[in-house]
Amino acid sequence: MLKKIYHLGYAVEDITAAARFYEEHFGARVGEPEEIEEQGIVATMFEVGESMVELVQPTRPDSPVGKFLEKRGEGFHHVAFQVEDLQASLEELKENGVELIDEEPRIGAGGTRMAFVHPKGAHGVLTELVELPADKG
Repeated sequence: MLKKIYHLGYAVEDITAAARFYEEHFGARVGEPEEIEEQGIVATMFEVGESMVELVQPTRPDSPVGKFLEKRGEGFHHVAFQVEDLQASLEELKENGVELIDEEPRIGAGGTRMAFVHPKGAHGVLTELVELPADKG
């Protein structure tokens, strides 16, 4: 089911400051921030080898990332795995009793299709499954 680690998500208070940190200290080339209104975040990514790091800043305190920051502070938020067929992956997980946050795919950053597996269903790790658009896969 899993093709590769697509990205690691870091929750940050200030996406501009976090991006500048990775640019100045690690030479990262951070992309343009993108607002995903449905999720209440602004996100940007930078490549690390074949994977990426996604910086996510909440746009409102009641968003999942806003609540995460309030409770836990900045840091590691989630791991995202690339899958070939997101709908089939979700159906298989559900059939096997894995607790999902999203039973249907949503649109994520960069036009990807994505869905989250509940941390209770993945040994405490918020897990995102990502299906790339046909032109990027």
